[in-house]
Amino acid sequence: MTEQHSSAAAPAALPADVQILQMALAPFATQALYVAAKLGIADLLSAGPKTAEELAVATETHERSLYRVLRALASVGVFSETDRGTFVNTPASETLKDDAPNSTRNLIIFIGEEPHWRNIGYTMHSVKTGKPAWEHAHGEPLFSYMFNTNKELGEIFNRSMISLSHQDIGPVLSAYDFSGVEKLADIAGGYGHLLAAVLKKYPSMSGVLFEVPQLLAGARNFIESSGVADRVEFVDGDFCTEIPVRADVYMLKHIIHDWYDDTNQMILQNIRKNMPDEGRVLIIDAVIPSGNGPHLKKLLDIEMLIAPGGVERTAEEFEMLLNTSGFRLNRIIPTASPNDIIEAVKA
Repeated sequence: MTEQHSSAAAPAALPADVQILQMALAPFATQALYVAAKLGIADLLSAGPKTAEELAVATETHERSLYRVLRALASVGVFSETDRGTFVNTPASETLKDDAPNSTRNLIIFIGEEPHWRNIGYTMHSVKTGKPAWEHAHGEPLFSYMFNTNKELGEIFNRSMISLSHQDIGPVLSAYDFSGVEKLADIAGGYGHLLAAVLKKYPSMSGVLFEVPQLLAGARNFIESSGVADRVEFVDGDFCTEIPVRADVYMLKHIIHDWYDDTNQMILQNIRKNMPDEGRVLIIDAVIPSGNGPHLKKLLDIEMLIAPGGVERTAEEFEMLLNTSGFRLNRIIPTASPNDIIEAVKA
């Protein structure tokens, strides 16, 4: 009897030159995603299928051009074209909805905005000089540009970071046991989304949110709406100058990867000055694995190179940074997100 197989054979790998061409065309996919996110296409499809004509009318765009963008996205699983010119959401495009729990919309908008897009064109500058391209492209460093010169872009950035925070909160709470912590400090914690979530889970804990003054007004409103304001102290300042906060645990989420070692040494040493001997520091960032395997943060590391001037680090690089800052790497805790928890104690 001839053996029968129910599953189809795996598709053959694309030729090497076609793989390279696909990678070279990736910028067009990024801009197509940006157009869809900026126009709110996924939200418009929440109620059900719509034609390109209906979507063009709703977004005040050119019908045929919008159709071509959506067709391209459908070819990679973002939206699906059912009948000719009619589109529906897919699991991937659902994440482009503004209210999705794992929304990617604001991050995609930030990546596609012209100032950010322009900066990508100066990647060679960073490779040749070792310095972020942002100042070369815009005349000033990234964070100064976003929070002083182009506040609209800064608001988009803040919203994108809030979206990323929501994706980290569950995995961090599941992976790390905060039991016994009396006071938790969130250093440069934005509006305090992670801090509020931890405080809700641990009702006997108090918290401190340390941030720049420009963000604290929004943070106060969010913390108040979260119902934990009576347990949160707000401290404003510059973490490169002083961090006048004493706590049992200090969290640094998506902060260390923004900077080179010299700046991070200042941040960590400023924490150490007021930190009790038995205190802990939690760095919530990705730990880049060695070898040739794919990892989301290996590509994000190029963003760190050209925009803020930071680094996505390996375990060995985290250990070296901590050692030179007066700390000892205690353990690395994986989470269900692309980020890990690097726990450090005083050396």
